Amino acid sequence: MWLLYRISDIVVMTFVSLVLMAAISPLVDKLESFRFPRVLSIIFIYVVIWAVVGIMFAGLIPAVIEQTSKLVVRIPQAVSQIEFLSSHQQEITQQILGLVTTLPENLFKLTLGLVNNVFSVLTIMVITFYMLLERKTIDSHVPDKFKEMVTKTEKNLGAWLRGELILMTVVGILTYIGLSILGVDSALPLSLLAGLLEIIPTFGPTISAVPAVLVALTISPVVAVATVALYLIVQFLENNLLVPKVMATALGVSPVIVFLGLMIGFRLNGPGGAIMAVPVIIVLKTVLSSIIKTPGGR
Repeated sequence: MWLLYRISDIVVMTFVSLVLMAAISPLVDKLESFRFPRVLSIIFIYVVIWAVVGIMFAGLIPAVIEQTSKLVVRIPQAVSQIEFLSSHQQEITQQILGLVTTLPENLFKLTLGLVNNVFSVLTIMVITFYMLLERKTIDSHVPDKFKEMVTKTEKNLGAWLRGELILMTVVGILTYIGLSILGVDSALPLSLLAGLLEIIPTFGPTISAVPAVLVALTISPVVAVATVALYLIVQFLENNLLVPKVMATALGVSPVIVFLGLMIGFRLNGPGGAIMAVPVIIVLKTVLSSIIKTPGGR
């Protein structure tokens, strides 16, 4: 335990690399089936991923900064318009602004901190690269009774990450379209917040709706009600259409376990710990179920 504590940062980077490897591996295998060398396939996917991320950040960051500054100004106005809350406007405004500004700030700090820490990023990329390169030789070093467990763990982790990326993108786009149609200001940062918080089950969608409804209140109560309806519709589509199709393979975990895992992850490492809680639960569930099914296991 002392050793794990001392090398905890290396363990985290290795785990992140494992999740990335599990998500990218099927794409590499697909390219390799078209007679592309495995090394070139991995390099090609790396280039595509970083190109897409760079283009998205370059195009979105200026608009996000501008609209987020407007969002912070509009929320106190919304609180002052609610008679029930106006007597405690200052305290409530501080609490809400703390929630609205701190949560996305922490999420962006997590991402930007990763980008700024060049050594960590390069290390994760290198570890992931070699994991992808050596993936087909791993089975030869694993005892037969654990091969199925390794394969299933990789499959579930990859399905989770790919599924989360799809859910985050779809929810963000649907929210942006809906808020733009309703004429709600700061639609871009609000929809980005909805997409980012989608990675935190249960809490994420509810928290992301609060600032959007408050901003809508500055327009009219009707728009605020319509905004609530928009988030409920997006949530309904997600829960009944997207999640069953996209995430069914990966999770299969009791909501109570996910809830407790999120609380523990958040307590240990804030938003980053909450995000990593679900993949850790997936790994533990897969490993434990495989051990129990192993002949002689208890």
